[in-house]
Amino acid sequence: MSILKFILRLSMLAALGGAWLVAGAYLYLSPNLPDVATLRDVKLQTPMRVFTRDGQLIGQFGEQKRAPLPFDAIPEQFINALLAAEDDSFFRHRGIDFMGLARAVTELLLTGEKGSGGSTLTMQVARNYFLSLERTFMRKFNEILLAIEIERALDKREIFELYFNRVFLGHRAYGFEAASQVYYGKSIGELTLAQHAMLAGIPKAPSRNNPISGPQAGKERRDWILGRMLALGYIDDTAYQQARQAPVTARHHGAQIAFAAHYAAEMARQEMLNRYGMDAYTNGYDVYTTIDSRLQQVARSAVISGLMTYDGRHGYRGPEQRLPLTQVGDNAAEAWRTALMETAVIADLQPAIVTAVNGEAEQAVLLMQDGSSVELPYTNGVNSARPYRSENYVGPAPKTIADVLSVGDMIRVREDENGQWQLSQVPAAQAALVSLNPNDGAILSI
Repeated sequence: MSILKFILRLSMLAALGGAWLVAGAYLYLSPNLPDVATLRDVKLQTPMRVFTRDGQLIGQFGEQKRAPLPFDAIPEQFINALLAAEDDSFFRHRGIDFMGLARAVTELLLTGEKGSGGSTLTMQVARNYFLSLERTFMRKFNEILLAIEIERALDKREIFELYFNRVFLGHRAYGFEAASQVYYGKSIGELTLAQHAMLAGIPKAPSRNNPISGPQAGKERRDWILGRMLALGYIDDTAYQQARQAPVTARHHGAQIAFAAHYAAEMARQEMLNRYGMDAYTNGYDVYTTIDSRLQQVARSAVISGLMTYDGRHGYRGPEQRLPLTQVGDNAAEAWRTALMETAVIADLQPAIVTAVNGEAEQAVLLMQDGSSVELPYTNGVNSARPYRSENYVGPAPKTIADVLSVGDMIRVREDENGQWQLSQVPAAQAALVSLNPNDGAILSI
């Protein structure tokens, strides 16, 4: 009994000493801490977006992909997933999880290694907005003190919103709404439970746990979070089992550009850069142009159609590349894939490599950039591919598909309105079209 009393007294003295230590450190360090009130007016780096006059997105410029959301727009299911993953006592504590810190100290004493540190969401906000990522005791202590100040200055909804919109989540995505669009091509409110859990698991290790770079690690983390959600009563067993069985469906999605209007978007970018400098890329400007979306698409279609018709009349110039014979054989597939990935898609003209030519069936087999194989019959543009001789002369029409195509040729094909691939080529000629509003000179299409 006397030993137990001794241990209890020692624990009380240690706790009292720790409290005095924290109080003393707070008095010493607090004058040098950043002003957390600045979080109310924080400006997050948000890319510039360029729109047509009727609101269609035609360009996006900026290093960081971010789409901030207010707390009220964040789905409750995702809030629960993130709390289960990072800080299930967030709405109860005052910025510090003492049990988590105690576990970290115990781990340090037992193993001699620094653990996760028991960081709450509030502490992570302090780190993300004010501190470096170095793992030192002084940084951790400043993180704790800042978390206390943040909890005094802001309410929980504001703190959660700051974390939600700032955290890095891989593939240049900052904030969970941007990550939802990058990985799933949807707003976070449209995602499933499994997808919410997947996103909630990324902050712990963005490079390893994101579902594109590390699908297996991401799935393991996702399933652990689903288990935590079940244990905390956020979901029932049926939802848990269904979400665990869901496959990993993420793939990279770029900005959801409505249609091609590159010249107009570039003109807007240059004008904004001249006016605002590099801030144009980070201040979240939405730029509306005079471009009419319908006229722009009609103009682009007319220019491409006219160029293709003109170029076709002047003959077929042959493949863009011919792989050397040394690459045709065991190493052909790898060489073909590499060549395709290094070749840009131009307008609607897809690069493809001829992998087989069947003279009897009069068709060729093509390897596409996405790894699929398609058939190109002789009648799909090959039969009219008369060879280019000069600006004013073309050769005779080919008699067989072998007269035009050989294994290892890199060619261009385009998909027609019936979903059939047609032999094509990048036009050697150039064309331009600019339409203006006669009343005020505004550019309607370019």
